[in-house]
Amino acid sequence: MPHLLKENRLTLGFSPCPNDTFIFHALVHGKSCTQAPNFGEPTLADVETLNEWALAGRFDVTKLSFHALGHVLDQYVLLMAGSALGRGCGPLLVARENFSVAALPHLTIAIPGRYTTAALLLRMYSSVALTTRVMRFDEIMPAIVAGEVDAGVIIHESRFTFLEHGLLLLQDLGAWWEKETGFPIPLGGIVAKRSLGKEKIQAIDRCIQASVSSAFASPEAGMSYIRHHAQELDDKVVRDHIGLYVNSFSLDLGEEGIAAVRGFLARGRQIGVFPQHSSCLPLTSNEL
Repeated sequence: MPHLLKENRLTLGFSPCPNDTFIFHALVHGKSCTQAPNFGEPTLADVETLNEWALAGRFDVTKLSFHALGHVLDQYVLLMAGSALGRGCGPLLVARENFSVAALPHLTIAIPGRYTTAALLLRMYSSVALTTRVMRFDEIMPAIVAGEVDAGVIIHESRFTFLEHGLLLLQDLGAWWEKETGFPIPLGGIVAKRSLGKEKIQAIDRCIQASVSSAFASPEAGMSYIRHHAQELDDKVVRDHIGLYVNSFSLDLGEEGIAAVRGFLARGRQIGVFPQHSSCLPLTSNEL
C-alpha cells in the first residue's frame, strides 16, 4: 500500500473514558475495517475540551456532547455508530447536604463544562436560573467535599463513586429526562465534518460500527488500552462504566436513538439555546 501523506489523514478526537476507548480500540489499532479511512494518530481529551474544539472545527471526526452538537450542526453530521445513549445512565446532581429543589437557586452548582449535556439538562430541569461554576468533571466531587461549591453535576466514573465521598443524590437528571420525555438520555455522539462528503462519511460510520462490533465480540481485547487511559483504574468501575454507556445505541442509533436526539435538540431550541434554522439540516449520516 502506498504511503499516504500525513496531511491527507483524517483527524480524530475522542475521550480517554472507558466507553470511548472501548469503542475505538479496534479502529485505532487497524482491526475493525479493511477499507478504513486513513486516520492519523487520535487525540484524546476530556469531553468539554472536545466540545470546544468541535465549535472551532478542529477535527474531521470527533466525539462531543449532544449539547455541543446543537451548536455545530452547520459543520458536522451525526454518525449512526459510536454514541452514548441509554436509560439509567444520566448525569447526577449531588451535594453534601440534602437540599430541596426550592433551595437550588441559592446554591453554587458545579457543572462539567459549559457545552456538556449535563449542563443543558440542569438548565432544562430548573424552571429558574441557577448559579453555576464550570469545572473539569474529575474536580467536581473534591470541590463539593471541600465546600468550594454547594453541589455539582457529575458524569462518567463519578456516578459509581460519589457515595464513597460522602455525597448525597439530589436528582438523577437522566431519570428526570426519561420521565419527562419517555426517551433514553442522549449523552454524546460521534460526528464527522459535512465537507468530507456522503461517501467518505458513510464509510467512516461503517468502520466505527465495525469497531464497536469487534469490541462486543472480544471485550477483553482492548482492556490494556482502556486501562492505560482510564481516570479510574479499578477494574470493576471500568467494566461498569463500559456496561452502562456502551450498548445497542452505540452500534446503531436506530429510530429510538434518533428520536431521542431530535427531542433533546428540539427542547434546546425551545429555550433558546440552539438556532432554529439547525432543525432544517440533515441530522445523521444516513440522511445525507
